[in-house]
Amino acid sequence: MRVGIGYDIHRFVEGRPLMLGGVEIPHIKGLEGHSDGDALLHAICDAILGAGGMDDIGHQFPVNDDRYLNISSAELLKEVSKKIQKKGLRVEYVDSVIILEEPKIAPFKDSMRREISASLGIAMDSVSVKATTQEGIGAIGRGEALAAYAIACLENQ
Repeated sequence: MRVGIGYDIHRFVEGRPLMLGGVEIPHIKGLEGHSDGDALLHAICDAILGAGGMDDIGHQFPVNDDRYLNISSAELLKEVSKKIQKKGLRVEYVDSVIILEEPKIAPFKDSMRREISASLGIAMDSVSVKATTQEGIGAIGRGEALAAYAIACLENQ
């Protein structure tokens, strides 16, 4: 068994949809980023890559490569899954937490779990998505950004 951890943070910006866990969440702002800015999927990608002993998402999909401009992070997650499968590994479980003040994501958690599990080709009950607030502290607490942590467990195929 191999375990990896991932983290990502993105600023909120106007004029973009808010993508989290591969799901568009109704909100007045989206997340800044070269891709669609989905910090949750980026954290999951890094957790999987770390568990696989591979370089991080920024190395795998560099921001100076226009092939990844505005790309769906679900597509990046699918590519990460293919990369670890080539190493003889498979994702067994993903646990994640999103840290944000708003919007509330409880109504969207099952949709996120469904999208993540589909992208990885694993059962929905092998994906956990949780959320918490920053209690008004710092940039996240002021609603300027959101962050996500993820842990991935990989097994040999």
